[in-house]
Amino acid sequence: MPTDRTTDFLRELLVRQLTTWLPAALHRSRRATVALAGVDAASAEAALRLVAAHGDQARGRQVTVLVLAAAADLPARLGPIEAELPAEVTVHLLPGDPYRLPVAVKAAGAAGAPLFSFVDLPGAVTPKLLTAATNGRTGELLLHTGDSARDVLVSAGFPLVAEVAPVLPGGEAAGVIAFGSRSDRSLEAVRDALWAVGADLDVRYRDPLDPTGTTVDVVGDPDLEPLAHELLAELRAGGSRPVTELRRHTLTATVYRAADANQALADLLDAGDVRREREAGRLAGDEIITLAR
Repeated sequence: MPTDRTTDFLRELLVRQLTTWLPAALHRSRRATVALAGVDAASAEAALRLVAAHGDQARGRQVTVLVLAAAADLPARLGPIEAELPAEVTVHLLPGDPYRLPVAVKAAGAAGAPLFSFVDLPGAVTPKLLTAATNGRTGELLLHTGDSARDVLVSAGFPLVAEVAPVLPGGEAAGVIAFGSRSDRSLEAVRDALWAVGADLDVRYRDPLDPTGTTVDVVGDPDLEPLAHELLAELRAGGSRPVTELRRHTLTATVYRAADANQALADLLDAGDVRREREAGRLAGDEIITLAR
């Protein structure tokens, strides 16, 4: 079971990412589904309040919120919020564990429209659950689990996968946060959300697959030297790359943000370790970066 501090961290992360995802989903589609599996009652309440706050954007659209949880007090806690929701928002409370997500998503008619799933999983990640979360090509998954889930998310059909291992104050480990998507913008948003929550709650991050267990402090200006080394290694391994690809690599293979990639590249340019196509100006996404030596 997650500790109270882990639960608080997950709740803040859920609300921040949903704040970004929901308006974008409603902008591009007339239907959207939010699936919350394995969450505590307070997290479900916070998420539903967030949906209620975007009620004006839901007008003329259809928003479905699925809550899969074992909390007995869910109906009592969510009832008052449901009463304030516009008619376009439907809430389904389903008792049970997160592994019922495939059945819930199918019953909700989520196919063909944006689906955001937040899953707190105490056990193994199953292909069936992940396939449901991909929702064809329209799903995004924010997953809390015990170990690295990168390989299974890629196998399930998420082309963009990022993960971090949060380290709470006092050194308390909080499992692994994994995110699967098809959108670079969503990938950037979840990493920004992780850093914002980390700064607020004094949480550090490490790469779950890094055997050294090195953590990154997200408060203030981060130490970008490890990222610079990683980008140099990527250029040595794969040759010259556009800035966009190096930013994506930063998001999928490190704990840093896309903006940190730009700063690390600027530092490498100043040091003469890499070259750019243009002599001056902002680093554009299509600009090619090459090793200088």
